[in-house]
Amino acid sequence: MKTRVIAGLCMAPLLAIIYFGGIPLAIAAALIAYLGVTEFFNGWEAIDVKPSKYIAYAMITLLYAGHFILGPDQTFILAWLFISITAAMIYGWDMNKRGPYDAMATVLGLVYVVFFSYHIVLLDYHFRMVTWLVVIAAFGSDIMAYFTGYLIGKHKLAPVLSPKKTIEGAIGGLVGAAFFCGLFAWFFLDRSMFINYIIIGFAGGAFSQAGDLTASAFKRKMGVKDYGHLIPGHGGIMDRFDSIIFVAPLVYYFIIFGIRISAIGW
Repeated sequence: MKTRVIAGLCMAPLLAIIYFGGIPLAIAAALIAYLGVTEFFNGWEAIDVKPSKYIAYAMITLLYAGHFILGPDQTFILAWLFISITAAMIYGWDMNKRGPYDAMATVLGLVYVVFFSYHIVLLDYHFRMVTWLVVIAAFGSDIMAYFTGYLIGKHKLAPVLSPKKTIEGAIGGLVGAAFFCGLFAWFFLDRSMFINYIIIGFAGGAFSQAGDLTASAFKRKMGVKDYGHLIPGHGGIMDRFDSIIFVAPLVYYFIIFGIRISAIGW
């Protein structure tokens, strides 16, 4: 419990960054991408898979440089994905030093860590206040799942991936995420979209837990307990933000497609 409190205090600056948004948030997201992909690739190196950190660092720099110059231009983002995947595939050509696993791990890091996390910047740019739902859904699910599982958890959710997680805790996390997102939406967002924000909270809670379990699956395969030791009680950047980088794309595309569906009267 003490380590979770310390970790919570360490995460407080994140709330200030989201509040101000804009350039500070984009810089923070870029930093998370640099640190997160480093931790992720270090994990692969522990099992003798050698993704390219140089390609990852170059593509992160290109993505955020393009963002600051062009804004979130869709054509640029698609071109960035194409260049990233192509560069990673070419990296695997030298079969004497590396192979397909190294190339695929590089692609995975660029998409999973870098591209997914970039959606928090896209949300901030297009839907300023909705950005808060990402953090509320992810942290609300984590907190409520922890306490629900601690109090009444009996049935294991995924004993191989995460032995301490329970089905009761998972349900509590979903309900908690929906409740907190709904509470925030009622006071700070458009109440005509209230039900949609409840759905976002519920789905965000599910994706938050999926992100956490996905990270656990990778760590099990890599043979590491934590990705790093940067944040007290929570390991590294990827240990704390594994849920957020899953929730951010969900919220972004839910809003994008929700607006389009509403516009055509569905």
